[in-house]
Amino acid sequence: MTYSFVRRIAFSVAAGAVLAFSAVSPSQAAAKIQHLISPGGIEAWFVQDATVPLIAMEYSFAGGSAEDPKDKPGVANLVGSLLDEGSGDLDSKTFHERLDRRAIELSFNATRDTLRGSLRMLRDNKDEAFDLLRMALTSPHFDTADVERIRSQVISGLRRETTNPTSLASRKFLELAFGDHPYSRQSNGNLDSVPTITIADLRNYVGRVLARDGLKIAVVGDVDPATLGKLLDHTFGSLPAKAKANLTPVPDVEAAKPPQRAFVTLDVPQTVITFGGPGVKRSDPSFMAAYVVNHILGGGGLSSRLYREVREKRGLAYSVYESLLWMQHSAIFIGNTGTRADRAGDTIEAIEQEVRRIAEEGPTQKELDEAKSYLKGSQMLALDTSSKLAQALLQYQQDKLPIDYIEKRNAIVDAVTLDDAKAAAKRLWGQGLLTVVVGRAPQAAAQPAAAPATKSN
Repeated sequence: MTYSFVRRIAFSVAAGAVLAFSAVSPSQAAAKIQHLISPGGIEAWFVQDATVPLIAMEYSFAGGSAEDPKDKPGVANLVGSLLDEGSGDLDSKTFHERLDRRAIELSFNATRDTLRGSLRMLRDNKDEAFDLLRMALTSPHFDTADVERIRSQVISGLRRETTNPTSLASRKFLELAFGDHPYSRQSNGNLDSVPTITIADLRNYVGRVLARDGLKIAVVGDVDPATLGKLLDHTFGSLPAKAKANLTPVPDVEAAKPPQRAFVTLDVPQTVITFGGPGVKRSDPSFMAAYVVNHILGGGGLSSRLYREVREKRGLAYSVYESLLWMQHSAIFIGNTGTRADRAGDTIEAIEQEVRRIAEEGPTQKELDEAKSYLKGSQMLALDTSSKLAQALLQYQQDKLPIDYIEKRNAIVDAVTLDDAKAAAKRLWGQGLLTVVVGRAPQAAAQPAAAPATKSN
């Protein structure tokens, strides 16, 4: 049983004793969001909520796995896994015991553009929680024994991925979409790179990324602004104002132009199909139209067109989904499904047919109205806990959205017209799909129509 699992259980039990999480509705949150600036100049978006004595903080530093050396993908992921493995005058075991004793939940993870972190605690444990985070950020040990233990866990996971069709499909899709761009690399690295990562690589990454100029923070919970300001200064104030070395510039990139198809041979019972193509950046004026029409095609779960056509009408797959993904320097749409090897061709054909139909015809007014109604109503559930709200507020900052975005969002959804939705559908899906098929030798129907298949093992 891992330390992180124990901490999650401990925090859940402690939080359950005080009615679990604070429920803050979006309308309430919008009125309460403060742009807090600490005495030391550290900024945060903050919602003070004393419904229950809990505090949730989300934070991020600019420079995620895209900052990994080209020949060593996986550095950021290893750093995120090791920051809480001993720091200051505490070894790994003692550090985790301190977290466990106070039911403090602390974690880090690397995304493509940021190193993100999460901190949750009961109000009465806030001083110790923030101090442990300070130590993790400012004096991580990276002891050899801890590095090798975490490295072995990462390598074990990577080995499992070599026989996981969904993981293989994801890796191949990113390679197909982004070529040599940093976004083509998986954040957890690969079996060639992870064994070569040194402690010096980890320290170099920390020196380049953990600095105040790339820091964004969101806090929701039972703490007053003055106290929070002091906690933020204590926790983040000793970090460098700017990184020792400039971050490596990451160029903007557009995903490869469809249609293209690749096949990866794997002897498994079920064939996995991953499909997608160029998307719409979060800053694009057409983003919300794309978001709404994407819900209609594949993002709406049981109500989506793809689910209805692939699962309900044809029984080709148990599930099928498709979603928009956006990063700082690119955007894609990506979907996934799994089916029997002898039905892979039929499944791909059904997906492509539905994609062509919505690209050519767009959605109906009824579909648009229902999607908008759902997306407005689901906002209440999406932000119904302190942790969810803090995560959203951090993401809004990363997306460069205004602090009152929660108030404005439903009006932005409402403003999407049928013409907007049709234009977004044509833009997203008018060129076809990038498709990756992972499974046993392809049937004739699964062979590419527009591009030769590439094979890898």
